[in-house]
Amino acid sequence: MPAIAAGAAQDATVGGTREFAFTDADFERVRRLIRAYAGISLSPAKREMAYGRLVRRLRVLGLASFGAYLDRVEADALAEREAFVNALTTNLTAFFREPHHFPVLAEHLRAIRGRTATVWCCAASTGEEPYSIAITAVETFASVAPPVRILASDVDTGALRIAEAGIYALEQLDKLDAVRRKRFFLRGTGTYSGKARVRDELRDLVVFRRINLLEPDWPLRGPLDAIFCRNVMIYFDKETQRTILERFVPLLRPDGLLFVGHSESLHHAAHLFRPCGRTVYRLARSGGA
Repeated sequence: MPAIAAGAAQDATVGGTREFAFTDADFERVRRLIRAYAGISLSPAKREMAYGRLVRRLRVLGLASFGAYLDRVEADALAEREAFVNALTTNLTAFFREPHHFPVLAEHLRAIRGRTATVWCCAASTGEEPYSIAITAVETFASVAPPVRILASDVDTGALRIAEAGIYALEQLDKLDAVRRKRFFLRGTGTYSGKARVRDELRDLVVFRRINLLEPDWPLRGPLDAIFCRNVMIYFDKETQRTILERFVPLLRPDGLLFVGHSESLHHAAHLFRPCGRTVYRLARSGGA
């Protein structure tokens, strides 16, 4: 799931003056729409960021005002609504981000016998997290065809296109050791110089799909062995968090694991999930250790 950008966009103003008027009413409408479409609670401090991101769409569409643009967003059931969500989200991710979770996942996968494990990464962003899960599975089972299925989803279609392509700048691989870089990536040449592509056998372990966590019917079914929902809940209000967590419960196996971000706490959902260390949770009513 994409996180909200921290800073104001660089093109927020032209010569110190706004290119387009952006009223309080416009910004409140933006906040209402992004919450309705993606569940994101956009703080008042993100006003300049919102202007800078959305003004690009006004230029592309040749519109004269934010009012006209937001009318287009509300009238368009798919294309511009999707562009609106993509514009207001940015993807902060990295390979093996919050690395303490991956040994826990490996141990969990090793304990599964006689069937294929299923993992849902519901904040796939540009792919680094689901590919890290896939690398963990390959290393855990010492096989390029481990008994693991990975569904990777995100609300941002632009990020998902990058994830499916599996092509990254070499500096994005800097924190991976040389063995992993050689085993799981192909170094680009020619027009792809300075980039690397995820090897096909790793890409084959991951299925990418657009899923908005606010949608009433997610296109997936349980039981799941693990859900990665890291650094997502912090952008939702408590009511939205609770709704999503309630929907996770019937999807997880009784011994399944829920991984959340290091800055996230599920204290308000103790009736649903109980902690088992380092922002990893089990079902509150499960019999797991």
